Amino acid sequence: MADIEKQVSLPVSRATSDESGSGGPSGNGAAGGYFAGPALQHTISHDTQRAFPVYHRKLGNPAPLGLISFAATTLMLSLYNIQTRHITVPNVVVGMAFGVGGLTQLLAGMWEFGAGNTFGATAFSAYGGFWFSYGIILYPGSGVLDAYNGDKSNQLNDALGIFLLVWFIITFIMFFGTFRASVSLAALFFFLDLTFLLLMIGEFMQKTQVTQAGGVIGAITAFIAFYTGAAGLYSPDASYFILPVGDLPKRKEA
Repeated sequence: MADIEKQVSLPVSRATSDESGSGGPSGNGAAGGYFAGPALQHTISHDTQRAFPVYHRKLGNPAPLGLISFAATTLMLSLYNIQTRHITVPNVVVGMAFGVGGLTQLLAGMWEFGAGNTFGATAFSAYGGFWFSYGIILYPGSGVLDAYNGDKSNQLNDALGIFLLVWFIITFIMFFGTFRASVSLAALFFFLDLTFLLLMIGEFMQKTQVTQAGGVIGAITAFIAFYTGAAGLYSPDASYFILPVGDLPKRKEA
């Protein structure tokens, strides 16, 4: 071991060479805040752990995943609300609500937290929770719809209306957080809020036409989400063109 070890002298910065140790202004061996002692000795052997280089991993953008997942599930439900092909039972959307609208958006929200995007993390996580909760309502095994059988059947529409009212309020709050983001994102939340409003009114008033109007606005919302997600996906490294989203002026630093 001794034949492969070597001594390396590391002189202390600003240390004096006065052997008496009185090189400081006060004569107590301190020179500018450093002790004026002997040079440090550091032994390097064959098994000394060398320092690893600092490497910052580049994170991907989770927003396109969250937006496209939201768009796909919203479009599917909106087509059912319009009663496309005379479909009046929307329960097929349960699978999409759990797997795509719920799980995938929730994952995108968690990754947005890691990327430091508070708005994206909050929005994706919240609407992932919306799709999970809506899927549970429609899932037959949950027993939610069965609880409104018999003499309580007239309460179901009001209960769903209140459910949609809550999400109208949440979306309204989210909408005001898009004013410095982009035109496409602001339009997305505006039309989404309008969708919840129409669906809520349709449930409270039990008007199929209003629900269908909400389905139309929901489909528009879905296509805006598709566009915004594609704009984030088509980067200069991956595509020959980019999609404009209408970036809004950001707050100027003081």
